[in-house]
Amino acid sequence: MSTLRSIESLAQFVESLPTSPRRIIGIAGSPGAGKSTIAEALVARLHSAVVLPMDGYHLPQARLVELGRRDRMGAPDTFDVDGFLATLTALRAVDNSGNPVLAPGFDRGIEEPVHDGIRILQELSTVVVEGNYLLLESGGWGRVAPLLDATVFVRVDRGIRLDRLIERHERFGKSPADARAWALGPDERNAQLIEATATRADRVMELP
Repeated sequence: MSTLRSIESLAQFVESLPTSPRRIIGIAGSPGAGKSTIAEALVARLHSAVVLPMDGYHLPQARLVELGRRDRMGAPDTFDVDGFLATLTALRAVDNSGNPVLAPGFDRGIEEPVHDGIRILQELSTVVVEGNYLLLESGGWGRVAPLLDATVFVRVDRGIRLDRLIERHERFGKSPADARAWALGPDERNAQLIEATATRADRVMELP
């Protein structure tokens, strides 16, 4: 498996793929790996592209409480997999109506999905999907990868990743102790599951 070491090399890889009618690229990796930053940097270098984060498919807080899963939000079964698949399927379809594909956004401040927060116009030729479980095979997630034209797994030093996570949790309201506990608890359990999916990616990305 080839390793990419710059946004430029990632962009070149993506641009080598056909757009018919559009290409959908998956950027996978553990929490704090830098997926969002890489996806946004990639879109900035491409023509006619947009980012679709998987975060918008978090189940609402009330539903997580109902299911008894709030204390492990971010685990594979705390997302709306079917809704995510429906969006990817719509993006794959040829649609000459000119109507955009609508997708949920995510408000990190309140940790809630935002209904129809993202509009993906039909003329956009590249959609960069970023998320934790794009390469997972269990829990219904195995249906995702076949809808993607190519996948890239972002790998980063564990210490850097944990520092980023703790800082992010603090920035959005957790105390330093709670931020560290969440990063080393639920986030780390999810990371171990996600890291095991790296072998399914078409490319691995490691930035200095």
